[in-house]
Amino acid sequence: MNTPILLIELNKNSDMPLYEQIYNQMREKIIHGKLRVGTKIPSKRKLGEFLHVSQTTIESAYEQLMAEGYIESIPRKGFFVQNIEELVHVEQDEQTISVLPEQQQMRYDFSPGHIDTAHFPFNHWRKYAKNIIDFQSKHLLLLGDPHGDLALREEIARYLYHSRGVDCTAEQIIIGSGTEQLLPLIIRILGDQTTFAIEDPGYPLTHYVFSDHQRQAIPIPVDPEGMRVDRLQQVNAQVAYVTPSHQFPTGTVLSAARRTALLNWAAAENNRYIIEDDYDSEFRYTGRPIPALYGMDQGDHVIYISTFSKSLMPSLRIAYTVLPYPLLQRYRKAFIHYVSTVPRLDQHILASFMQDGHFSKHLNKMRTIYKKKLQTLLHTLSMYRHAVSYYGEETGMHLTITVNLPKSEEQLLKEASNASIRLYSLNSYRKEKQFGTPSFLLGFGGLSETEIEEGIQLLMRVWGIPSMNTKA
Repeated sequence: MNTPILLIELNKNSDMPLYEQIYNQMREKIIHGKLRVGTKIPSKRKLGEFLHVSQTTIESAYEQLMAEGYIESIPRKGFFVQNIEELVHVEQDEQTISVLPEQQQMRYDFSPGHIDTAHFPFNHWRKYAKNIIDFQSKHLLLLGDPHGDLALREEIARYLYHSRGVDCTAEQIIIGSGTEQLLPLIIRILGDQTTFAIEDPGYPLTHYVFSDHQRQAIPIPVDPEGMRVDRLQQVNAQVAYVTPSHQFPTGTVLSAARRTALLNWAAAENNRYIIEDDYDSEFRYTGRPIPALYGMDQGDHVIYISTFSKSLMPSLRIAYTVLPYPLLQRYRKAFIHYVSTVPRLDQHILASFMQDGHFSKHLNKMRTIYKKKLQTLLHTLSMYRHAVSYYGEETGMHLTITVNLPKSEEQLLKEASNASIRLYSLNSYRKEKQFGTPSFLLGFGGLSETEIEEGIQLLMRVWGIPSMNTKA
């Protein structure tokens, strides 16, 4: 079989990394059938020479394609296009939209984004939903406050003050349907020429949001103390996007010294801001909760953003941001004609749920449940500590492991997938790939304790790591 020449156009002046440009174009060719199932694609060396880029760049693109199941690597033969099943075409507004099939179901999915659905308080939630669907609530059928209904904003302000040390008013809170809806609004009020600094590795959604809105986003490396503020100080960025309480995806906590340095960086100039994404700080298992940067800020330089996706359910699609007063005035002027994107019925269900104390009770219960799951995960991993190490276990619903084996990350992922185990490599969250010791995220929120133990034991067997048979 002849290996096709891939016609890929690279824009080396674009803010989008070269590997991502290659990945996107190859993915489109596979989806639309221009690269058919079973087609052998060029080797990393040949494609690198053809496109005049490094093999590392090609390797990063190929790894992402393999991780998402578009191509596979066959030892001593090369890379081949995999069968992604038939695409479904939906007609909408005279345009054809391609819908990818769902990912193959795995027996053990260690997704960092999954939550425990078995312990959701359905009875309480059903009661509030039933009470809202009533003639007395007919006013909720009309458009409400564009910033979100006051009842919910007051409950969020009260919760933030007591749990996160965020002293704000309901007036400063904007309700939106997810971080991906609120972040573009924040980007717009910060100005067209604003340059952002982002954590590397970091949350992929934010990378895409900045790219989609033509904003320059400079990756700043993360180490065991969080974002390297010394590296931030060397670039021309006006806004730093951080996850300080539980860095995603490494799980590190921004150290006290780094927090002070980051706040000092922001305070050094009037147009500098910090976007603090506090996505899962509710779940901390050791020591006292880490205070929010917003509560430490003395100069209106921190924009706080969070969501109910981890604490309640991802499908609720309710997030919120707390704007400093100077930006609040700018927001009102820019979006005077906007309406809230969250249904008022959902807002009032959540407000009542919080007001009656059920949200706090649910968090306390889930904190205990997730801690038990984490302990099961740590206990099981301890039997393989001669080959596996981990970090980031203080907070959240995932930790990061490093695997000390003479195998590549690609090979370890494939072996896990063949055993019906889905893993997420740390490199898949990086803008600048690293090719040292393979590292993976292990999310435990969506698995039972039994599934966690069974999944890890199976994973170690397929990787060829024997158990030490010792107690934690």
